[in-house]
Amino acid sequence: MSDDDFMQASDEEYDFEYEDEDEEENGDIDIENKYYNAKQTKTSDPEAAIAEFIEIPPLEPEKGEWGFKALKQAIKLEFTLGRYADAIKHYQELLTYVKSAVTRNYSEKSIDNMLNFVEKQADNPDAVASIEKFYSLTLQCFQTTNNERLWLKTNIKLAKLLLDRKEYHAVSRKLRELHRTCQKEDGSDDPSKGTYLLEIYALEIQMYSETRNNNQLKALYQKALKVRSAVPHPKIQGVIRECGGKMHMSEENWDQAQSDFFEAFRNYDEAGDIRRIQVLKYLLLATMLMKSDINPFDSQETKPYKNDPRIAAMTDLVDAYQRDDIHKYQSVLSSNTDLLSDPFIAENIDEVTRNMRTKAVLKLIAPYTRMRLSWIAQRLQISESEAQDIVGYLIVDGRLQGRIDEHAGTVEIESRADADRARAIASMTGAVAELYKAIFRDGEGLKSTVPDGAGAATSAFVDPLAAEFGGAEFSQMGAGRGLGGRRGLRRGKSLVGAAH
Repeated sequence: MSDDDFMQASDEEYDFEYEDEDEEENGDIDIENKYYNAKQTKTSDPEAAIAEFIEIPPLEPEKGEWGFKALKQAIKLEFTLGRYADAIKHYQELLTYVKSAVTRNYSEKSIDNMLNFVEKQADNPDAVASIEKFYSLTLQCFQTTNNERLWLKTNIKLAKLLLDRKEYHAVSRKLRELHRTCQKEDGSDDPSKGTYLLEIYALEIQMYSETRNNNQLKALYQKALKVRSAVPHPKIQGVIRECGGKMHMSEENWDQAQSDFFEAFRNYDEAGDIRRIQVLKYLLLATMLMKSDINPFDSQETKPYKNDPRIAAMTDLVDAYQRDDIHKYQSVLSSNTDLLSDPFIAENIDEVTRNMRTKAVLKLIAPYTRMRLSWIAQRLQISESEAQDIVGYLIVDGRLQGRIDEHAGTVEIESRADADRARAIASMTGAVAELYKAIFRDGEGLKSTVPDGAGAATSAFVDPLAAEFGGAEFSQMGAGRGLGGRRGLRRGKSLVGAAH
C-alpha cells in the first residue's frame, strides 16, 4: 500500500467528530455568560436577575457548578426581597446538588455561608420563621451524607435561633443532643470537638444567664474557661465573658465583673461585633460600682471609643461620678432615658445612684450638727423619704453618728470632735489617778520613822491626807475620790515639807 493509499484509509477509519465538543463548550460559555449577565443586573433589577438565574439550571445537561451558583444567587435575592417561600423552594433544590454536582468542601462552605446570610437578614417574624425551615431542610439533607461537621454547625445555629425566641425547653433538648455528639464513649468531652463544645457552652451559659440560674451558670462558666483544646471565634469568647460579668454583677463582685466585661469587649472588638458597644457600657457601669478612680479609657483597647457618641451618656456619668458631682450625674441620667432601655443597666444603675447620693449627703451635712430632712431633699433634688432612707443607712452603717427625729423631720449629728475630746479627758483623769496612787500609796519618799512602844524606831507610811485631817477614814475616802481636788493636793505637799 502506497503512502497516499494509507493516508486515505486512515482518514476514512479515524474520522473524529470535533463538532460535538465545540457545541458543548459553546453551551458552557452561553450558561456562563447568562450567569454573569444576571449577576450584573441584580442590583438594578433584582426581579429580572432572579428570573435569569432560575433559567440556568435547566440549561445544564446534568447538575453542575453553574446551576449551583445560580440557585445560590437567586435564593439570596428572594430572601432579601421577602419572597421567603420561593427562597425555601429553591434552597431545597440547591441541596440536591451537594451529593454529586459539587465537592464536599465547596458545598459545606456554601451551605454554611447561606445559613449565615439568612440569619443576618432575618429582621422580621416571617423571616425568622423561614430560617427554621432552612435549618430543618439542611439537617434532613446532611443526616444521610454523614457530614457531622455541618450537622453540628447547623444544629448550633438552630439552638441559637430557639434561644433568641426564648424557647428554653426546646433549647435544653437541643443542647443535650449536641452535648452527646461532642462526647466520647465514656461520657467525657471529646477534645477533638473542643471548638464546637465551646460554642455549645456559650449557648448554655446564655440560657442560664437569661433564666437567672446562677448556680448552673457559675459551674458551667468555670468549666468553659478550662477548655484548652479549642481555638474558638472571638465572638464565642465574648459571649462567655459577658455572661460571666453579668453573673459576677448579680453577686456584687464588682472587680471580677469589671475584668470579665473588659475581656468580653476586647473579644467582641476583635471579632468586629457590634455587641462591643453595649458591653463597653457594662464595663463603665462596673467601673463606677467598684468605686475606682482609674479612667477606663486609659487602656489601649478602649481609648479609640472615648469620644464615640454611642457611649457619650455613659462617659458623662463616669466623669460626674468620679468628680462627685451629683447634679451633673442626675442631669445626664434624666436627659438620656434611653440608657435604661437596657434591662441590665436599668437593674444596676440604681446602685450607682445610691452611692452618688450617699456621698453627696455626707459632703452636704459635714459642716452642720442639726438640719431638716426637707432641706437635704431640696439640695439633692430628691424626695424627703429618699433623704431619710439615705441618712438612716449611713447611721446604721456607722458612717454617721447621729439620730433622726421623724416627728420633727430633723437630723441631729453628734460632733466627732466633742466625742474625741470627752475620750481624751477621761483618759487624762485615769492617768492622774494612777499617778496619785504611785506617789502617795506606793512611793518610798513618803515613809517616816515612828518610835514603837519599846523605844525602837519603825518605818510607817504616812498618808498626807489622813495626817492633815486626822484618821484613816478620810484617807480611804480620799483614795476613793482620787486626788480629792486641788486643796487636798496642796495640803499633801505642805505635809511632805514639814516632814523634811
